[in-house]
Amino acid sequence: MSVKYLALEIRRVLRSQRFLIFTIAFPVLLFLLYTGIFAKGDKTVTAALMVNMTAFGAMSSALFTGTRVAVERQAGWQRQLRLTPLSGSGYLAGKLATGMTLALAPVILVPLVGKLIEGVSLDPAGWLRVTVGVWLAAIPFALIGLLIGQIGTADSTQPITQLVMLPMALVGGIFIPVEAMPSWLLNIAHVLPSYWLAQVGRGGVTSELSTGLGQDALVLAAFTIAFSIGVIRRYRKDSARV
Repeated sequence: MSVKYLALEIRRVLRSQRFLIFTIAFPVLLFLLYTGIFAKGDKTVTAALMVNMTAFGAMSSALFTGTRVAVERQAGWQRQLRLTPLSGSGYLAGKLATGMTLALAPVILVPLVGKLIEGVSLDPAGWLRVTVGVWLAAIPFALIGLLIGQIGTADSTQPITQLVMLPMALVGGIFIPVEAMPSWLLNIAHVLPSYWLAQVGRGGVTSELSTGLGQDALVLAAFTIAFSIGVIRRYRKDSARV
């Protein structure tokens, strides 16, 4: 993977006002709004909301990686790669790294706002899980974004991404607290990667309904492997078309 190519990709995305609004500003604003409505000075609730909005920001930033992929597919860029020094694996790795780099913004900003403005206090291990842990847990979502970009068109990728993101956020315990879920809905939540993403950060602020970091990491690793295989197979199939 070329460092220059990665830097170019990041600069291109940062020029998008839509990205800056919906993947960076939106999670911070939602956190402040929800804290004012639901927390009412309760620092435990505030910390839980901080985790949820951090997870949402990381997930949405990573998922929208596929938008640029679809545009470049439609323009024939992936076929032209065979005439350049940039390999297919380098191209996909660059897109994945771009998505993960951009996911850093909400992972840093939301906890920073939680600490400086809302007075959230965690031990070092808790902050590590809420930031680094949630960021690493977003890897499967960057792969889902790449897969959507390999399947969808330039026009359909964004709606497809939103259709994937919203159910994951609602049912995965990001917008609906897992404590409030009936047992049947909680069972559905367990099969979604968004649930395990939120659980990584959640374990840093509370032990209630926590599944344990080891289990969270294993489940997310399984999702990562599965989606990686899907992305690679779809890329090879698409590149082989005449």
